[in-house]
Amino acid sequence: MSDTEGHGAILQRDKKTYAIVPRTPVGLVNADILEAIARVVRKYQIPIVKITSGQRLALVGLSQEQLEPVWEELGTGVGQATALCLHYVQACPGNSVCKFGVNDSLGLGMELERDLTGMDFPAKLKVGVSGCPMCCGESYLRDLGFFAKNKGWTVVVGGNAGGRPRIGDLLAADLTREEAVALGLKFLRHYQEKGNPRERTARFLQRVGIEAVKAAVL
Repeated sequence: MSDTEGHGAILQRDKKTYAIVPRTPVGLVNADILEAIARVVRKYQIPIVKITSGQRLALVGLSQEQLEPVWEELGTGVGQATALCLHYVQACPGNSVCKFGVNDSLGLGMELERDLTGMDFPAKLKVGVSGCPMCCGESYLRDLGFFAKNKGWTVVVGGNAGGRPRIGDLLAADLTREEAVALGLKFLRHYQEKGNPRERTARFLQRVGIEAVKAAVL
């Protein structure tokens, strides 16, 4: 692993500068995080700050020499952008504030963030959690997705956006939070064991089929 990969950095088009994405679990930030980001943007004259589709803030235009001091001053932990691990857990507001929310998507998202951070997978992993069936957390388009209905949580797997989009397959429905988390982790362990190197869950599901996955994890 190169130093730039270790710093979660993405080489930009000019082949000289890099982008980083500080960890902001489920898209939540506070005043300290915002002030730290503003401070490093001013100090290191970072030219672009961009909100990403995964509810993170990308800082774009850093030199290689700036990567380590910027991460140290941010204090958020390195946000992974290229490694074969969890990249982010995306979540809608859920029943914390949204009038349509029927369950706690932010709480479930934070739990998954804690459980999955530090784990290695065959390819990068993205998780979406939605507090109602409208799926504002894009649950059907993530490697592992959850959404809430009145009878409980639904778990979907194998979704993908990007250039080869795929709607995820329904794995199970009407689960308690504990059951949903346990099933999600069981699916990911199966994916770790059976997935090919750099094979995203979407391609894994296309290769083996949802029925084979159900037989293995249900």
